[in-house]
Amino acid sequence: MFEKDVKIGFLLDFYGELLSERKREVLDLYYNSDLSLGEISGELGITRQAVRDLINRSGAELEKYEEKLGYARKFMIISKAAEEAAALAAGNSELLARLELIQSTIKD
Repeated sequence: MFEKDVKIGFLLDFYGELLSERKREVLDLYYNSDLSLGEISGELGITRQAVRDLINRSGAELEKYEEKLGYARKFMIISKAAEEAAALAAGNSELLARLELIQSTIKD
């Protein structure tokens, strides 16, 4: 059975703009709108196999971008470090303000 890889949905947020419009649309419908292969195929007028192939090829492309650039991994590391630092900085309002700035910047 074809199972969703949630990592691909996460990578779509980082590298989706690098994909063709068609690939981005199919991944968005599948991961973000949670449509089935059949629903996507009906909406786009292509076969279920074509949808599956697009999802597989697009997912591999996103993983290749992550392998080369590593933005998603770096985002997770920085986010976790900022959360841990904020917990350690409790009571220091100046430091907390700077950490909140870091957190809001990386989430934009």
